[in-house]
Amino acid sequence: MPGWRSSIWYLLWSLLVILGLLLGLWQWERADDKRSYLARLDAAPTLEAPKEIPPAGSHLILRGEYLAGETLFLDNRTHEGQLGVAVLTPLRAEDGRLWLVQRGFLPTGPSRATPETTTPEGEVALRGRWQAAGDPPPLYGPNREGRRLQRIELSAWDLPGGFAHDGWLHLEQGPGRLEPWWTPNVVPPSRHVGYAVQWWGLALAALAVMIIGGRRLAGDRRHALGGSPHEGDER
Repeated sequence: MPGWRSSIWYLLWSLLVILGLLLGLWQWERADDKRSYLARLDAAPTLEAPKEIPPAGSHLILRGEYLAGETLFLDNRTHEGQLGVAVLTPLRAEDGRLWLVQRGFLPTGPSRATPETTTPEGEVALRGRWQAAGDPPPLYGPNREGRRLQRIELSAWDLPGGFAHDGWLHLEQGPGRLEPWWTPNVVPPSRHVGYAVQWWGLALAALAVMIIGGRRLAGDRRHALGGSPHEGDER
């Protein structure tokens, strides 16, 4: 079929151009989403032991007593080049409701012995950032090994009444606070913008290759078609 090579050439490169444009647009929209999310975090309210489910990122103030004997450890955390765990201790608030408090990072090294930490006694006043439980990361094997957890699951604690809400507090101020390690897992908007520019740059490069290559294929075709009559004249 005449021109079949050119048709395939333009089809393949057109698909690459469209793919680059769409991926760039997707990253640009993600940058907008991250800006909105960070704005919501900045504007998050400060609530004191809320009865209703607090918005994600809220600053919470809690008063109560730690349940030291119920402390578990989130395994395989790293902070400033150190291997360790995150300390998770339930808090019974003044109204009797339970809250899970992520107190911070405890270095352990490669040892698999049960981590040890001290927990303040008596009533404490805490302030921290609320993280609502979302879709958990994939788990391969059992979640709990001794007092270590592979991911935070409130069902790991068998406590009467359960927790007040489905989530936990990342402790920022108050007794029992350890080295902070957690930050909201947010890729900066600027990085998404950079990815978008890269994809659009690749789309532009693909467009240039498509045009240049298409012209060469058209030139080769014209040359081939133009050579046939001369060959017939010679015969």
